[in-house]
Amino acid sequence: MRDQGKKPFDKKKRDSNARPDSAKRPFEEFRKKKSAPAIRDEDKPEKRVSYGKGKKKPVVAEKSNSLPRLNQYVAKAGVCSRRQADELIATGKIKVNGKIVREMGLRVQIDDKVEFEGKVLQGEEIRYVLLNKPKGFISNVTDEKGRKTVMDLVKKACKERIYPVGRLERDTLGLLLFTNDGEMAKRLTNSAAKIKQIYHVFLNKPMEEADIETLTAGITVDGDKVKPDVVNYVQDAMDGTQVGAQFHSGKNTFVKGMFEHFGYEVPKMDRVLYANLTKKDLPRGKWRFLKDKEISMLKVIAGKGSAEELPEKPKQDKPKSAKPAFTKPKPSKRKAPVRKKKD
Repeated sequence: MRDQGKKPFDKKKRDSNARPDSAKRPFEEFRKKKSAPAIRDEDKPEKRVSYGKGKKKPVVAEKSNSLPRLNQYVAKAGVCSRRQADELIATGKIKVNGKIVREMGLRVQIDDKVEFEGKVLQGEEIRYVLLNKPKGFISNVTDEKGRKTVMDLVKKACKERIYPVGRLERDTLGLLLFTNDGEMAKRLTNSAAKIKQIYHVFLNKPMEEADIETLTAGITVDGDKVKPDVVNYVQDAMDGTQVGAQFHSGKNTFVKGMFEHFGYEVPKMDRVLYANLTKKDLPRGKWRFLKDKEISMLKVIAGKGSAEELPEKPKQDKPKSAKPAFTKPKPSKRKAPVRKKKD
């Protein structure tokens, strides 16, 4: 018997204020967040860009005038450093369009004529590029016959216009220097300049020792007296078909003529040293910029600089001789005691 006043177990009293199930919102709507108001571009925080470990942030061009200042113009022309250029301008040694200018921050226009000691300066950075020339390229800047030139190999080296110093024949391999320093190129190619060069010469047959002695003493090639400094066999070739020739001359055609004078053919010739510059870490067909130390050395060789400009070699302390971890004990000189026999 049911107790009076109690509600049935399966029946619930419906609240009149409650909404029907059909009017209820789905569960996803309760979880959905309200959209935030749109943020303007100027209110957005600056996005941080990671360039990775070891990578440098790209250089952003300055918004100021792109024309160079007078002290920059003089320094890039290779006259001196920027600090020294300030001194030259302050002392009135720099002329712009025929007038002495003492304003270091003056912007040099494209048509301006800048002079120092009567010489017109070239307002671009001086470049020195070393190429390991492969076979099949001529040493001209342009070629009317459409053949490949050495300029095709260094066209991406720099924005400045550089030119080869001297010449190498089309089939000759090895070191070739490029620069836009006209004075340096003129000094290096002067016939009176004693620029050290070493060639690795490949012959069609072994060279006789008597021919090497005659060549070292000096011979006449095309009416010119030729006398190499040193001629030796290459140790890697035991058959005597490869020799090294060291001399001071501006014409590499003399090298080939030296050996053709004795009836040898020269199928291959490689310049491995030029003005103390070597092919170390420079593969065939590749180029590299000269280091500051090499540029200073090149100026001294060409007579354009002084030996004081060369960096001093750091003094290295002689390492102390390390004691061996184990030493063999020396035999003892002490005599063993003599035992007397008992009677």
